[in-house]
Amino acid sequence: MTTAMPDAASLDQAGQQLIAEIERFLATRPAKRPAIPEPKPVRGSGFDLPPVNELIAEAGIVTGPAPRQKKTKDRGLPGGVWRMLPDWALSARRGPRRQVTVTEHLQLTALVIQRYGWCGRGLRSRSGRRCILGAQAVLYRLGYGDQDTAMAAGRVMDRILAGRGIRAHYWEWNDHAGRDEGDVLYLLREAVQAAGAAGR
Repeated sequence: MTTAMPDAASLDQAGQQLIAEIERFLATRPAKRPAIPEPKPVRGSGFDLPPVNELIAEAGIVTGPAPRQKKTKDRGLPGGVWRMLPDWALSARRGPRRQVTVTEHLQLTALVIQRYGWCGRGLRSRSGRRCILGAQAVLYRLGYGDQDTAMAAGRVMDRILAGRGIRAHYWEWNDHAGRDEGDVLYLLREAVQAAGAAGR
């Protein structure tokens, strides 16, 4: 029995969900603000302040016209048929590469697993379920974060496992017999907390 390949329009329609979820998630993240500089001690008996332009620079205030906001398409996380196509096909849906923090990468890895489903043994199953490493590959192919971010997230998970007395890397631990999706999501939640506490 042969199944017809879906056309581009149905693929595109099915592909509007995961990226949209990622973009909604990232839009709720607080913007990074520059640190407020320590005030300089007041010189002499009066208020001897530095020039105004120096105060503005120290406060991290940017003057001039506001930068133009780029309009971005709301692209959904590829779901349905998209999740069953080879991972290289996800690159076709990628916009410009967007940097994310280690904490955000771990949260998005959990989101991919919750959206696609989890599998052990192998990056992905025939139905498109992903292991932790496979979910990280989805994010990379879609343009969220880079290899350094993914490796830093992996080191956070490895440290948590080492703290439990487990010597296997997180991708080996993922494939261990008896592992389930709940175990994986719990590890990712712990990793999110650890990375967040470290300010990463």
